[in-house]
Amino acid sequence: MTTARDLAIVALDVTADKPVEQGDLSLALAGAELFDLLDAHALVLDGDRILPNAQSPTGDRLLDEAAESLVRQEPYESVEDWLWRRGRGLSSAYVDDLERVGLTTRSRGRRFPLRTGRTELVDSAARRQAQERRAAGEPVLAALAAAAGVGDDPAGELADVAATVLAAVGDAVMELEAVRQRKVIEDAAFDNVWRGY
Repeated sequence: MTTARDLAIVALDVTADKPVEQGDLSLALAGAELFDLLDAHALVLDGDRILPNAQSPTGDRLLDEAAESLVRQEPYESVEDWLWRRGRGLSSAYVDDLERVGLTTRSRGRRFPLRTGRTELVDSAARRQAQERRAAGEPVLAALAAAAGVGDDPAGELADVAATVLAAVGDAVMELEAVRQRKVIEDAAFDNVWRGY
């Protein structure tokens, strides 16, 4: 299993209690893919720049798709640019992929049985593995989960490469939250203007 898939499973596992923001999860999943591609030697980081390595299949459809989408011309792409570009809609892609491989199912609605409800994880080895990684407090998975809004930031030292990626994920999530807050304020101001007329 990949860190990105484990993160998607962990996020789905807790959404019943506390919904996860799709944008935050998408950014964290893009960061997780960077870690998986680093492990697969499909890329190296030079500061905050992503330098592609020889492309070799990873065996994971979404991860191979991520490797193919790496910018292969100088000045290469920054980690932050990658997160925003690759993260767009990524949480939905992972939910769909988990359903495609049989790791999730959709509950049926009570009133309208043909309508599907929320996505639920099935009991599987992949789910148990993701839960074990989370319970073990694996620093990278824990930090990405915290960035997505699932759990607390882990305490501990991380390698420079991990710190670079995790800092970029944290910054992108904070920027997205600022955009959300600005939109709420603008919408409230617009509503107040219309109420005044």
